[in-house]
Amino acid sequence: MDRAEKRELVTGLNEAFGNAGSVVVAHYAGITVAQMNDLRSKMRAAGGTVKVAKNRLAKIALQGTDSASIIDLFKGQTLIAYSEDPIAAPKVASDFAKGNDKLVILGGAMGTTSLNADGVKALATLPSLDELRARLVGMIATPATRIAQIVNAPAASVARVIGAYARKDEAA
Repeated sequence: MDRAEKRELVTGLNEAFGNAGSVVVAHYAGITVAQMNDLRSKMRAAGGTVKVAKNRLAKIALQGTDSASIIDLFKGQTLIAYSEDPIAAPKVASDFAKGNDKLVILGGAMGTTSLNADGVKALATLPSLDELRARLVGMIATPATRIAQIVNAPAASVARVIGAYARKDEAA
């Protein structure tokens, strides 16, 4: 990799770290190419990205970003997973690590907060932004549905009473 490619990689990573809602750093020694491709596709489906970069270049890219506090995690064979949704990258990485013991989560960052491995796993247990939105819409829609049912109930009762009187008059 020549200087221009390195400069371009550092610039791209710096921009990605700046826009990321969360960053996860993990060791990946022993993971096969097929397993890495599987992790990448799962992360991409969740809206995240997995990159393997030289530690020195990743440290340079982290400087000046909110995630700069995790520079110490870059030792050995490390990969970086990040996403704009603060829950997506930790969730996918933790789920993948459960099924594959060769992926060892070292820690990460969410904004200016640095996280250890347990913090990343705790973040992974939270519902995603889309799930929270769906729950909120459901909570808002439920009272509206109940109000509509209550408002319609008296009208339906009156209609049934009138219908009953009409049938009674027809029968007589």
